[in-house]
Amino acid sequence: MTARNWRVWRPASLQEAVEGCVQFAASKRVNVERLADLVGESKWTIYKWMESGNIPARKIAGLEHACGRAYITDYLAASASKIVIDIPTGRGPAQHDIHALQAACTAAVGAVLEFAAGRKSAPETCDYLTTAIGHLAQERAHIETHHQPELDLQ
Repeated sequence: MTARNWRVWRPASLQEAVEGCVQFAASKRVNVERLADLVGESKWTIYKWMESGNIPARKIAGLEHACGRAYITDYLAASASKIVIDIPTGRGPAQHDIHALQAACTAAVGAVLEFAAGRKSAPETCDYLTTAIGHLAQERAHIETHHQPELDLQ
């Protein structure tokens, strides 16, 4: 089994989104017991959410914060035909932002070519396209708010 590419992976169901959050945390060496402590639930509750995808709305933000990725929110937005981007800060683009944008666009075009050749599935191709669109939307939002940047308090 190959390692999952977490930068472009998109869940296809709510259950898969919960599983993805927990698996991403595990890839960062955070086990289910620690996640359960951070969310304020038992580890068996986390397993139940993974099995059924039936997570209370009030627990989504806590689980995603503990895991470090917002796969559940991304899935809920995608199921409503929306794209989620981080709140723009109005800062100018850094070199690593431009490289990430270029890499996402190049990967998306490559995925479309692979799909056209029959070597990549439609859902996987859509994941690459969604990632590229998200990067483009994020940079557009930064440029729109560039004239009024926020303070960098983080």
